[in-house]
Amino acid sequence: MQSMENEFISQFWDQQIVPTLKTYIEIPAKSPGFDPDWKKSGHIDRALELVKEWIVEQDVEGLSTKVFEEPNRTPLILLDLPGTHDRQVLMYGHLDKQPEMTGWSEGLGPWQAVQRGEKLYGRGGADDGYAVFACVCALKELQRTNAPRPHIRVAIEFSEESGSTDLPYYFDRYAAEFGTPDLVICLDSGAGNYEQFWMTTSLRGLINGILRVQVLDEGVHSGDASGVVPSSFRIARMLLDRIENVKTGEVKLPGFKMNVPKERLMQIRRAGKALGREVYAKFPFNGRMLPAARDIQTLILNRTWRSALSVTGAGGLPEPVKAGNVLRPYTELKLSLRLPPTLNADRAAKILKKTLEKNPPYRARVTFEIEDKADGWDAPTMKPGLMRLVQEASRKSFGHEALAMGEGGSIPFMGMLGKKFPKAQFVITGVLGPGSNAHGPNEFIHIGYAKKVNACIAHILANSRDIG
Repeated sequence: MQSMENEFISQFWDQQIVPTLKTYIEIPAKSPGFDPDWKKSGHIDRALELVKEWIVEQDVEGLSTKVFEEPNRTPLILLDLPGTHDRQVLMYGHLDKQPEMTGWSEGLGPWQAVQRGEKLYGRGGADDGYAVFACVCALKELQRTNAPRPHIRVAIEFSEESGSTDLPYYFDRYAAEFGTPDLVICLDSGAGNYEQFWMTTSLRGLINGILRVQVLDEGVHSGDASGVVPSSFRIARMLLDRIENVKTGEVKLPGFKMNVPKERLMQIRRAGKALGREVYAKFPFNGRMLPAARDIQTLILNRTWRSALSVTGAGGLPEPVKAGNVLRPYTELKLSLRLPPTLNADRAAKILKKTLEKNPPYRARVTFEIEDKADGWDAPTMKPGLMRLVQEASRKSFGHEALAMGEGGSIPFMGMLGKKFPKAQFVITGVLGPGSNAHGPNEFIHIGYAKKVNACIAHILANSRDIG
């Protein structure tokens, strides 16, 4: 089946969304976790004002815009468009960003909007500043075609990259304003390729924390002390070995392995067949570096339903050029442990902390301070009516069937919404395809793909009465 481009949505992106998205990219609206003085910095407020003004300019008939902002909390935008039938849909995105990160290619930067063909580079465009603009575009398409529509609400937050710390407060305090959605559409996820519509069916949980191993009160001459004073780095390695099989990367902690539902295994097989080596080839491997496994389905399982440990930062280690012959007094490691979607993060965090701190080697002073944690999420089974709409939308816009796969990252609020709206169905999608590199250098949004995803969302909304 041949794909069919929606001319209105394509032109709307070119004329209305892309120019404003470029302006947004150049605002360093870092999430509060990375800019504690965000209110004083004013960048989040700049992004808020930019989007508010743009929404007014679009003149969507019947659309109301509210901004909730409580003291010491980031704002939340709520758009509300009454429907022509009794279905309710909640759409979601965010406007806060990850920090700069090093390693951007020449001519690119986090706060520079650079368009090269279909790719628009810069921090936050794909993750996921485009979402609010795409939502309004879908509303415009519904009104242009006079399509029947549900009661649509669009929630746009400013603390997602810090764990959505303020979102539960607003959902609790203003519960009536958000309604009781039959369908939740989230535009903050990934895509396996740029050839079809992708849905995210699960998300991993997360524990972040600082492991500190201290052996001395101050550094000493390594020639004098080595062999007498155990190295803090060696002790840290011993502690990490309690968690991870160093040869395979398997997390060894009891209870950290979960059964994968049969439906997810089927989706993994289909996704693996469609993606092939792209599952690992999308990453910028250095030289002849190999992936953790050769089997494609194993790699997808590792990324979506298995625990995995990463050391994402370190303290107590001077730069090599500044490192003398000193046995250092301590080593700090920032640990990021991804969890299976159905593993309770609170329980897992207690196990992890106890495992690292108990019986420290050589009686070293060992602490593990948990910075944040989040449950994963496993989507409810999609009803046949909604599945049919999703497949129709993908075939219409892409000429290919839609596929589903779990994501390795976390969207903290998804578990919250799942508990708050237990009868709702979910379409979790996004534009973070191969190479888009959210959180890292050279992040980009693929504009052509985003247009087609936008058209799929508009199709689902226009036919939402039939979601089952």
